[in-house]
Amino acid sequence: MKVILIDDEQAMHLILRKMLEKIPEVQVAGAFTNTKSAVAFLNEHKDVGLAFVDISLAGENGLEFAAKMEAWGSPVQLVFVTSHKEYALDAYELYVLDYLVKPVVQERLQRTVHRALANDRASRLLSRPASAIQDAGKTVVTAFGDVVVSNEAGRIKWISRKCAELFAYLLLYHGRRIPRSRLIADIFMGMEKGHAEKYLNTTVHQLRKSLEPLGMRDVVRSENDGYALELTNPSIDYAEFEKQVKQLQTIEAGDVELARQIERSYIGDLFGDKAYVWAIHETERYAEMYVSFAKRLAEALLAVQDTSAASKLLMKLKQRNPLDESVTRLWMSLHERMGDKKGLTMIYTDYVRLLNRELGIRPSDDLVRHYDSLIGRFANKK
Repeated sequence: MKVILIDDEQAMHLILRKMLEKIPEVQVAGAFTNTKSAVAFLNEHKDVGLAFVDISLAGENGLEFAAKMEAWGSPVQLVFVTSHKEYALDAYELYVLDYLVKPVVQERLQRTVHRALANDRASRLLSRPASAIQDAGKTVVTAFGDVVVSNEAGRIKWISRKCAELFAYLLLYHGRRIPRSRLIADIFMGMEKGHAEKYLNTTVHQLRKSLEPLGMRDVVRSENDGYALELTNPSIDYAEFEKQVKQLQTIEAGDVELARQIERSYIGDLFGDKAYVWAIHETERYAEMYVSFAKRLAEALLAVQDTSAASKLLMKLKQRNPLDESVTRLWMSLHERMGDKKGLTMIYTDYVRLLNRELGIRPSDDLVRHYDSLIGRFANKK
């Protein structure tokens, strides 16, 4: 996704650029000190999907800019970045994605980007021709990176965090009745029983109210002292991801582009930063599925000598788990193929230091032999 920055402080341009460079899924397309130049750029570049906007700008401020973009029906998602917390209420009266307070934290920024990617993916699915989605009334659910529900009527606005959590819970058991007692135990754990029952009633009501603008109020069914989610032929990203991964057990040269599309569909862990305790098993299962698939794709990219794409993918994997030895092996192989002996040695020595600092251990004998073998190839080339 292409993003732009609007801030009258050049230093913030540099800071946000460096932070966003660590998120492979996005690319900074431009940086501006005022909204006028930003609007001119957006008019010529329709592929920009996200803008980080300072509120305190000279001339037209960020709030005025956001109101104008909303009035125009602009598809660009907006995130306010400011030093002033007091603007938060005014900001959320506008349809903006998020509100970040300076100094921005990398983890917080990454969560915001994943939400933007989830929204973008849902919008792109809904923009397909009716023949492509087979049902003009299809419901699109994006659960990787966030919980987003969309259909031709629009995108859901959750009334409360608990109603979003209840939807996510029922989604995992789509079509199955979940007893009230189980929902209370898993979602309202630690709460006094009578209070929890009332809270569940309120949350069910809020969930239906959240779904009502999309014409989906009745998809939450009451059934034998429990609830079930009944979506008609939905497009659910994690279900589609798992299906495609299982179908592509072996990634041949001709499968690389398809595999890259599948990998890009995983825009964040299941339910994003929500960290629902009851979803830990499934969250970890999908994360392991993604990492395994991404490693196979990295190997396929190396095989077809697409070192640029392999490098970006390995960077994502390294950010997920810097201690993963198999990723380090692939990094080393990449630098050997590129003829970068210095880079190969740096990758290896940095990993050795990391193991010692974090775990107090040495690299495996297998990794040491792999390094020696790769270094030996440089000597043989002379």
